[in-house]
Amino acid sequence: MKTRALTHSSRANTITSIMPFLAKFTAQSSFRRKPSVSRAVATASLIAGLLAPSAAAAGGLIRDAETEALIRDYAAPIFRVAGLTSQNIRIHLVNDKNFNAFVADGRNMFMHAGTLMISETPNQVIGVIAHETGHITGGHLARLRSQVAQMQSTALALQLLGLAAMAGGALAGVPNAGQVGMGAMAGGTDVAMRSFMAYRQTEESSADQAAMTFLNATEQSGRGMIETFDVLANKLRGIQGINPYLMTHPLPQTRIAQLRTLVESSPYYDVKDSPELQYRHDLVRAKLSGFLEKPEASLNRYRDDKTLAGTYARAIATYRKSGVDAAMPYIDQLIAAQPKWPYFHEIKGQFLFESGRGREAVGPLRQAVELAPHEALIQIMLAQAMLSTEDNRYLDEIIRNLRKALVQEPQSAMGYRQLAMAYGRKGELAGAEGARRSFLARASLASAEAYFYEGRLREAKMMAQRAQDGLPGGTPQWLRAQDILDFQMPERKK
Repeated sequence: MKTRALTHSSRANTITSIMPFLAKFTAQSSFRRKPSVSRAVATASLIAGLLAPSAAAAGGLIRDAETEALIRDYAAPIFRVAGLTSQNIRIHLVNDKNFNAFVADGRNMFMHAGTLMISETPNQVIGVIAHETGHITGGHLARLRSQVAQMQSTALALQLLGLAAMAGGALAGVPNAGQVGMGAMAGGTDVAMRSFMAYRQTEESSADQAAMTFLNATEQSGRGMIETFDVLANKLRGIQGINPYLMTHPLPQTRIAQLRTLVESSPYYDVKDSPELQYRHDLVRAKLSGFLEKPEASLNRYRDDKTLAGTYARAIATYRKSGVDAAMPYIDQLIAAQPKWPYFHEIKGQFLFESGRGREAVGPLRQAVELAPHEALIQIMLAQAMLSTEDNRYLDEIIRNLRKALVQEPQSAMGYRQLAMAYGRKGELAGAEGARRSFLARASLASAEAYFYEGRLREAKMMAQRAQDGLPGGTPQWLRAQDILDFQMPERKK
């Protein structure tokens, strides 16, 4: 039976709420591992001095299996030669169309979606990752915190905030950013501030040099770094009132001059990205355009593009503008051209599922999982589609996929929520009282995990207690429930 497609506004709400293929999260965090993403982003923007105020306040994070796989492949060789493979560094994609990247600590790197959208080659993005890796290996974040801690006066702290607005606004193309920032900088602590900024510029140059070391070690060109700085230089042209001695990063022209000799003397200067990597890069750029730009803008941008990337962008933009039926010819064209590319099957399943056609979505999503068996986000969406059919024959497959996915995505509240539903249905169907009790206890534990990672600690503890009442004492599941019961929110430092 043909189901009416969701309206555009309903589709938009669905995309941001169900954690599908390209889902925007609203920064729920693990209590045990890190502060909320929104707070981490705001802090990092102040430290880096490059994040536009709109990005810190607006975005949240984007989750997308294809994009994350590409970024991991970009980063893996750099992390390896930098000796960071064992640190399990995660690169998070910020929902912002401006060009920027920064590190918040030694385990988390943030990259704006705009960095991928603006970068024309993989090498440009790899250069950005190499630079941020230089900050991690150089211990710059720890030393920067120490420097900030030495700033005792409120006036100096306020000036730093003004600087962040100035530099971030300038690079994001905010009009009059220089004047706004300089107004906030007014005060009597010029000497201390200049000293602090000179220190920051030195570390940025150090990170550039480290990046070239990593690129040479992986036999990659540094040309992309020069091209990136050209982009930043173009952003700054015509913006008045920026003092290069009051910026946390050297002006792009200065960095280009410092780097050019290193880059051009590298034996790998003329090395090009592989066609396969460029192809994947083009697909991701097209996908981000389709999802993040207005549909009309994306359709116009890719109107005359006859490549698969152009078809990809048109498929997504058409779906957002006109619905799944209008987009399906483009999607089928993509699958016919590359039947073993998992993300084309995934997007077909996503669009069908979001349009209320869960039963039709199962086939393409299952195909995507078979082609990409380690992509947890696709496994979670497949489970959602299967649950939406209310077909209990899927329950064992749902549980199997979710348990596998949650090993890779242990903080996915959505994944745990789906697992709780699956175990709950198994409990309702169980004939024996012991089996029923066991399944419902597992459902309660999964619900406790979901509440925990949503930050709803009271509900998490309530469900953890309910889980323990039905679980054998001392088992791993019982102990996990006890961990949640024992957890206390850390006190904030005064």
